[in-house]
Amino acid sequence: MNYIGSKYKLSDFIKSTVQEVVGDTLKDKVFCDLFAGTGIVGKSFKTSVKQVISNDLEYYSYVLNRNYIGNHIKVDTSNYIKKLNLLEGKKGFVYKNYCKGGESDRQYFSNNNGLKVDAIRMQIQSWLTSKEINENVYYFLLASLLESADKVANTASVYGAYLKQLKKTAQKEIEIVPANFEITKNTHRVYNQDSNTLINQIEGDILYLDPPYNARQYGANYHILNTIAKYDTFVPAGKTGLRPYKRSNYCKKGEVALVFEELIKNAKFDYIFFSYNNEGLMAEEEIRLIMKRYGKYNLVTTAYQRFKADRTESRNHKATTTTEYLHILEK
Repeated sequence: MNYIGSKYKLSDFIKSTVQEVVGDTLKDKVFCDLFAGTGIVGKSFKTSVKQVISNDLEYYSYVLNRNYIGNHIKVDTSNYIKKLNLLEGKKGFVYKNYCKGGESDRQYFSNNNGLKVDAIRMQIQSWLTSKEINENVYYFLLASLLESADKVANTASVYGAYLKQLKKTAQKEIEIVPANFEITKNTHRVYNQDSNTLINQIEGDILYLDPPYNARQYGANYHILNTIAKYDTFVPAGKTGLRPYKRSNYCKKGEVALVFEELIKNAKFDYIFFSYNNEGLMAEEEIRLIMKRYGKYNLVTTAYQRFKADRTESRNHKATTTTEYLHILEK
């Protein structure tokens, strides 16, 4: 999934740094990914640690992590994937509100793909309601739908806006691809809560933090994924059809340092690793001063190339070099 702040390219750097600080043997450790996003970091630790605790405030993120992290034993889903891909489209909430042929002028999906998304989403819910599938299969299928729908979305990168013309990838017919997950002996925990609230209810060995670093609100940028995941009823607002969402204090210049220190203070973990970069709302020195109040502090950095999407058909167009900071605290 094309995702703002994704740690896909940095997961090896993060894991190797954690191992250097904590020790190579992680099998008896509880690892927490408190701002999990699409679950890239949690997935990289899932088979190496005793347990992963995964959390994110956005519901689409919860769905992805409930599958990739929460699911840990094999589920039989091949027939369900085949059935979903053979479904005829239906006029539902997505088609009516986010496709050109619906009741609005929005074009987040082609008409055919919008109809298919609705039909697939309804069928997954129907299977759960009738108890034909359990929750493990439900979240597997729902995660598969979210990722597959994202591949044919008619956007430049995020869902803050749609393109006026259907780009090539958006013209392709949606195909549900299985969101396969790693099998593990141990169970894992997945939450959908405010991180500063949840931190008071959990404890462990390693805490990884990757909060929003600028003013962009994830609830706005990925509102369509939340809508597909929840499939609830609301009145889409404005030109882009926004749904109501909670604004994160980590995206507010005047609030971020306060909520960050509160989080560090309340964290009951031996090691804290905090990802940020040189474009963040908090300066490197500000972060250092906060973390040093609570234990032994260190900092490692790495330069990497990331992409900024433009408004052409290319979702990943302009490359730029960014410095990633990994702040380390031993409490």
